[in-house]
Amino acid sequence: MISYLVLFLIVLAIASYFAGRSRAVTVVGGEVAQLHSLPAQHGVFLALFAAAPALFAIIVWRIATPGIEDSIVMSRFAAELADMGLPQVQAFLRDSRAMAFGGIVSFPDETKEAAAAVYQSIHATSVWIIVAIALVLAAAGTYLAYNRIAPRFRARHVVERVVRWFLILCSLIAILTTIGIVFSLIFESILFFSEIPIFNFLFGLHWSPQSAFTGAGGDAGDVNTEIFGAIPLLAGTLLITFIAMVIAAPIGLMAAIYLSDYATQTVRAVAKPILEILAGIPTVVYGFFAALTMAPFFRNLGEALGLDVASESALAAGVVMGIMIIPFVSSLSDDVINAVPQSLRDGSAGLGATRSETIRRVVLPAALPGIVSALLLAVSRAVGETMIVVMAAGLAANLTLNPLEAVTTVTVQIVTLLVGDQEFDSAKTRAAFALGLLLFIITLTLNVIALRVVQKYREQYD
Repeated sequence: MISYLVLFLIVLAIASYFAGRSRAVTVVGGEVAQLHSLPAQHGVFLALFAAAPALFAIIVWRIATPGIEDSIVMSRFAAELADMGLPQVQAFLRDSRAMAFGGIVSFPDETKEAAAAVYQSIHATSVWIIVAIALVLAAAGTYLAYNRIAPRFRARHVVERVVRWFLILCSLIAILTTIGIVFSLIFESILFFSEIPIFNFLFGLHWSPQSAFTGAGGDAGDVNTEIFGAIPLLAGTLLITFIAMVIAAPIGLMAAIYLSDYATQTVRAVAKPILEILAGIPTVVYGFFAALTMAPFFRNLGEALGLDVASESALAAGVVMGIMIIPFVSSLSDDVINAVPQSLRDGSAGLGATRSETIRRVVLPAALPGIVSALLLAVSRAVGETMIVVMAAGLAANLTLNPLEAVTTVTVQIVTLLVGDQEFDSAKTRAAFALGLLLFIITLTLNVIALRVVQKYREQYD
């Protein structure tokens, strides 16, 4: 029913737009010049007040309803939940909600079925309430806004003010989301470092959180603090990223130079879209390609050369990851190179420089800030990649710089630690947040360094 309500509000907004335009023209007898604002702005004004309050009410209802429903169910089944811990209560509510709305539950029982019936009843009631509220808001907004349309009504100011506040709200949401992510990482990391010394984490050479608890019963006091060393993960991440950039940086940059300065318009119109198709391929497909094609190829090649190549190697993962990020480098570098003023090229040619000399000594230095940004984006893409590493490089946290051996990365271990039902009060699970914070700091440092480089050369060529 909510979907139909939203569709109705969208249709109402469209109809209100045309009604507002017609109303604005009518009140001045067709003399549009007498209006303070354009007829289209009056139409937008009426559409906003007809649909926006109701849509906002629906959004608030969507956010608030699950928590209210959970609270009501918990109060009605307080006796049954009294002997359960927090994880068990959360699992009970999750299963009951799934049963109420068509989900599949592994272990249903009578209590969960009764809770599911309560969920259904509460939800149905809340749906009818929000439908009534939305319709009242839509009707009231349409009536009031329609009657406010007049020759001197400043519809443009109202619309611009609403749009400005909407953009401010979007910016605040983005900022608060970022702050929330950072603080969640910091909070969980502090709890992790209260159990594991930060020195052991940053400089430890052994990573095996699955064997963290060595004492009987897995008590917190029995945590082995020596097996949370992040150095093997950082080494694996940097090794695979380095291999990927060795592949992607020169190929992507050379492709960009060719497409921007050497290729004809016909070749460019065909080659660039084909190259950018690589960016649209899902990473799991690259993972299959790495595991089933590249890894056996490198293993067989190594055997032919007398080298011991692991079935899951950093080389296979890095090469395929490099192929994956070539479009990021080539597309962005091509746009930056094309943005270099043609007058610089003409001036260089007028001084007798060849095309290659112009590219090396004029175009590339002028485009260096954008090229650095493109390479930074590629590095970030490689550092954050998970699927290819899982399928081609393995999960072994080996401290090695040999690309022929199996390694793992920070992102892969984060996923591994958080897969399945986890208790977020153990060092094993909190280690994922510490890794996330470490990765965030590394990425932030790279961005700061790149920004310094960009600013330095941008001042020279602006």
